[in-house]
Amino acid sequence: MSTQPVQSSAVIDRPERQRYELAVDGSVVFADYQSQPGKVVITHVETPTALRGRGLAAVLMQGLVDHAEGRGLQIVPVCSYAQDWMSRREP
Repeated sequence: MSTQPVQSSAVIDRPERQRYELAVDGSVVFADYQSQPGKVVITHVETPTALRGRGLAAVLMQGLVDHAEGRGLQIVPVCSYAQDWMSRREP
């Protein structure tokens, strides 16, 4: 297990798979999405069991938000984790 902090800048958009990914220790934390005009609809966020409890889904979400907002896209959280994370986010 890596002891280095994981940065949100490590989040990668994989439009061909319609998901954002964060590779950590040989596994991938990911958020599935659907593209709509001017929007990114987050449908599912998943962290592999071995990586849970490290805050990596939050790192993924921050990277996703940075990417989407940088392109002027609205984020629509459908997934319960994404909804909760967005509601706790500082404006």
